[in-house]
Amino acid sequence: MTENTNRKRVGLALSGGIARAPTHIGVLSALERGGIPVDYVAGVSAGSILGAAYCAGLNLDDVREIALKARWGRVSRPVWPKDGFVTFDRLEQFLIDLVGDLTFLDLKIPFVVQATDLETGEPHVFSEGRIAPAVVASCSVPGFVVPVELNGRLYGDGGVSNNLPVAAVRMMGAEFVIGVDLFRPSKLGVGPLRWGLWSIQNLVRRSGGELGACDCLISPEMGKIGYVSFSRVAEMIAIGEQATEERLGDIKEGLGL
Repeated sequence: MTENTNRKRVGLALSGGIARAPTHIGVLSALERGGIPVDYVAGVSAGSILGAAYCAGLNLDDVREIALKARWGRVSRPVWPKDGFVTFDRLEQFLIDLVGDLTFLDLKIPFVVQATDLETGEPHVFSEGRIAPAVVASCSVPGFVVPVELNGRLYGDGGVSNNLPVAAVRMMGAEFVIGVDLFRPSKLGVGPLRWGLWSIQNLVRRSGGELGACDCLISPEMGKIGYVSFSRVAEMIAIGEQATEERLGDIKEGLGL
């Protein structure tokens, strides 16, 4: 069947979410099954990992199997706490092993990574050069993970300045943006701690102010699934699938499909 060249160009804005990252796999799988075309992708933190794999052309079933075996030891290692308690240098090698040491120009789907410039506090969009270091920079939570130096500047987690890169994917040419938000606050912990954690989640979720700027927001209800454990990967993928399937009608209507 001939593709409709007059349709709106579709962009995905994939948020950070730390160990909630597998939820993105469920979202992408449901979009594929629903016949939703994807022309551009922008990723922050966890979203940049899944975005890189997807845009490199990796089969989502293979990504699912890799996620089911995910462990922090595969992507991080402890260091002397001068600039962070762990480094994500293993994440860089993990990405290279996963898709190859690709540049942004090598990708099958146009993709950008958004990180935070730690000197200015502003979002920074990586769209050229090697992908793996940019993804590591976007995932490096300041104060916990060692920052990444690229081109003489220090970068950290993109969620610090903008956790949902809607503007970045629109600048690529997207006319209809699907935002995937993995920081919908959950009541984690007990007593006053749960409200403190709720507040932090809400701050990160709304950083950058672009939560309401997408044409369709997919914001899965994560229940009590936290941000540091990979023990519920299959459940997270299923949650992403369900949340996306519930919005397929709206997406198709918005795209005139």
